[in-house]
Amino acid sequence: MSQPIAPSNNEILLNNGDLIVSKTCLKGNITYANRHFMSIAGFTEQQLLQQPHSIIRHPDMPRGVYRMMWQSLRSGREFFGFVKNLCSDGSFYWVFANVTPDLDEKGEVRGYYSVRRKPSREAIEAVIPLYKKMCEIEMAGRGSSAIDESMKFLTDWVDSTGLSYSQVALHLYRHGSL
Repeated sequence: MSQPIAPSNNEILLNNGDLIVSKTCLKGNITYANRHFMSIAGFTEQQLLQQPHSIIRHPDMPRGVYRMMWQSLRSGREFFGFVKNLCSDGSFYWVFANVTPDLDEKGEVRGYYSVRRKPSREAIEAVIPLYKKMCEIEMAGRGSSAIDESMKFLTDWVDSTGLSYSQVALHLYRHGSL
């Protein structure tokens, strides 16, 4: 996209059975987007393919969440998380994302699959204050160290629950609270 998208307060709500699917190369550029993804995000296939997946990154999303995701994926683990995405018209939508490494026949990672579905309103309300604090940490700091501090805030919060990050995310998805 040539100009940044101005976010609005218009939320798009997913239906219970909606599945948004995409695939990326190792660098995170989109190599596949299902029709549902294109419809909800408001982008054509031509606008999405070969673009960084961050084309739909909402400014309310802390970079520390993405850093945690990439650390998980690069170590061969799947990632679960709640994500606020940006539509082409500035609207937004929340998803519960499951991102997994795509392995070739030799077991080498050749890209990533992401399947996103509707999260509960309770789960979204649980992560909003965490994400807000993480964004504040990132805005107060500088560069990569601020993102690390943001991720540490999230990691410390997860550690306080006695669960792993994935367990917390799945619990919030299933139950809406801890």
